[in-house]
Amino acid sequence: MTVVAILTSAGSGRRLGHALPKALVELRGVPLVVRAARALVGSGLVGLVVVTAPPEQVTEFAEVLGVEIEGVPVRVVAGGSTRQASVAAGLAVVPDGADVVLVHDAARALVPPGLVARVVEAVRAGHPAVIPGLAVTDTIKRVGARGDVLETVPRHELRAVQTPQGFAPDVLARAHAAGAHLGVDETSAASDDAGLAEAIGVPVWVVDGHEDAFKITTPRDLAVAQLVLAERDGSADESDDTLAAESDDSAEAQR
Repeated sequence: MTVVAILTSAGSGRRLGHALPKALVELRGVPLVVRAARALVGSGLVGLVVVTAPPEQVTEFAEVLGVEIEGVPVRVVAGGSTRQASVAAGLAVVPDGADVVLVHDAARALVPPGLVARVVEAVRAGHPAVIPGLAVTDTIKRVGARGDVLETVPRHELRAVQTPQGFAPDVLARAHAAGAHLGVDETSAASDDAGLAEAIGVPVWVVDGHEDAFKITTPRDLAVAQLVLAERDGSADESDDTLAAESDDSAEAQR
């Protein structure tokens, strides 16, 4: 059985201050879409990555990504005018035989492979729709049109939802078919695929998210992503130093 990941990448880079599509903006010399695809493949579970690109830049995305990443095939298709429409375009080319479909945002380029695996495992355990979520730490208030506070929402019930979201293929197909009347523009489109699943009565399961799976939308987010990568590199360096020291100690003990 195969896991297919739909990687949505058709957004603009205006809020990042770039003329390029957001997914082609580089983070330490590597486009966000490439980093996101590598993270998905790094789980060791994804057998195909379908990337939805701006229609006029499909060729450019295909050149950046290549035909495969770490041995896993990549297919680039034209996205739609909304995220919902782009996911539907990706879903249309998911081959028969897939047992899990993931939907992931290229802007969440630093998602840990372990989180990807956690979502896949939950779908395979019998949950037809799975989302990763983080507990909300801020106090949340519902506010009226005039700026008046209507209520304070109990934050222990809230989760900030991330991607990848995982689905049984037939569930995602039914959810998008039922929600096809939406998505004419961003104000009417579903904000995530789990919302479409909820609308047709499918129970949605939540697994633990990860703080590194944040969405890179603004220049500040990009700066934070640089720090996360620096921290990861530092941890890797420390690990290498520790292994080298252990190796030296072992060699010394054998003398």
